[in-house]
Amino acid sequence: MFYAIPLESKPTWRNPPWLTILLILINVAIFFGPQRTEEKAEARATARYLSTQLPDWELPPFVAHLEQSGHRFAKQARQALRRKDQRGELVELMRSERKFEDKLHADKVITPTDPHYADWKSQRADYERMLPPSFTRRWAMDFNEGAQVEPVTWLTSAFLHSSTSHLIGNMVFLFLFGFTVELALGRATYLGFYVIGALGASAMAMWAYGGKGSYGLGASGAIAALMAMYALIYKLRRIRFFYQFFFYFNYITAPALILLPIWMVNEVVQHVTGHTGVGYMTHLGGLLTGTLLMLLWPAARRSEPVVAPTAPPDPFHGHVERATQFSARLQFDRAATEWAAAAKLRPEDQPTLRAFFNTARLHPSSDAFHRAAKQIFRMKDAGQATVDFQHESYKVYLDQAKPSVRLKPRDMGRLVTRFARGGYMDDARRLCQALLASAPDDGATVEALTMIASCEWQTGKREQALSWLPQLQKLAPAHPVTRMLG
Repeated sequence: MFYAIPLESKPTWRNPPWLTILLILINVAIFFGPQRTEEKAEARATARYLSTQLPDWELPPFVAHLEQSGHRFAKQARQALRRKDQRGELVELMRSERKFEDKLHADKVITPTDPHYADWKSQRADYERMLPPSFTRRWAMDFNEGAQVEPVTWLTSAFLHSSTSHLIGNMVFLFLFGFTVELALGRATYLGFYVIGALGASAMAMWAYGGKGSYGLGASGAIAALMAMYALIYKLRRIRFFYQFFFYFNYITAPALILLPIWMVNEVVQHVTGHTGVGYMTHLGGLLTGTLLMLLWPAARRSEPVVAPTAPPDPFHGHVERATQFSARLQFDRAATEWAAAAKLRPEDQPTLRAFFNTARLHPSSDAFHRAAKQIFRMKDAGQATVDFQHESYKVYLDQAKPSVRLKPRDMGRLVTRFARGGYMDDARRLCQALLASAPDDGATVEALTMIASCEWQTGKREQALSWLPQLQKLAPAHPVTRMLG
């Protein structure tokens, strides 16, 4: 068993991954809604079944049927038959084996010549009356022999789960990989690729498991497609991963693209050697579909016709157009360079600075990310909208900058002044304290100190204002604010 979880990226709640969150909520709602209702009714029916003589009459021939047909769960079924505490799982498996159920109903397992036929018929009818209308099996992929192929289930099965642990595991991986892919592709493309990934994974599952019994369900195939997209988005960029290989686990920093063949080989090996109910071929189908989508998508975008402008292009618009094209091709380094050039031409244009900042922060250790933040913090406009934008960018920069933030004293002082005036007093105080610790003799420190003390005094926060008095008396004893507080 091998899996790897990326630790490099963090979701931004300034631009939340709403579509990923919506997909998670849909999966959770379906599981705890109709699936859980059905599960409780089936549990009551199973308890009733186990309290009768039906297990003694039906389970031994059912296990023999699995063994004769070479079913992939035959060995586990034989082991469960020997243990009464596992017979409930065997009953659930029997409900999913349509071929055996058909033989039961045709009186080919318990025949009319059997001495207990009448009792069996009566107890079986009582049990079946307790079974709820099928929801999970109706919308899951049917791998039973002779089952009719229903393409709609290739998609609906991706929103069903067999247990709470199955749901939680898939939703964790959906969030970890989904929010990054959603940010990179945009919501519309992300949703389309997620659906195609689910269909591709289901197609591979039907090819690998069709006719071999049981049902297929779970979001893991679509999530595997997201994992492949993630690897191809970051390519050779070194990403920090947590990984587990059987009982050994550790952290590793490696190019994201290297993990793609490792994931693929792992699924093939697990399929060949594994004996569990995990659909490894479903995962492989998702990985292959996600890879194909990412390889074809930039080519498709490049093939779109480009209309030549009738007038000499504005250099600014040229940079914006090229930045947009590079982002569509997932060439984020080149896109950041173009956004930087556009921002240089219009240093006060918020949409341009925002695009530069959001593109550059996909590589939080790059110089482009630090330059974008610095340009935002040095905007001349002092209106509230600009201050709000600076504060929003500051929070993201503080959270994601690698290896740490790069702020000069004058930038820190400017932000203290802006934040204090704009109402972000907590961040203004923390910045001022950092400024006092790193550059106490800088002129920006005195300016920031007097500004925050004055703002707190004027807004009625007298105790907070007075807490700055010792530093003011030391650095600016003759300043009017110092004399006011003293």
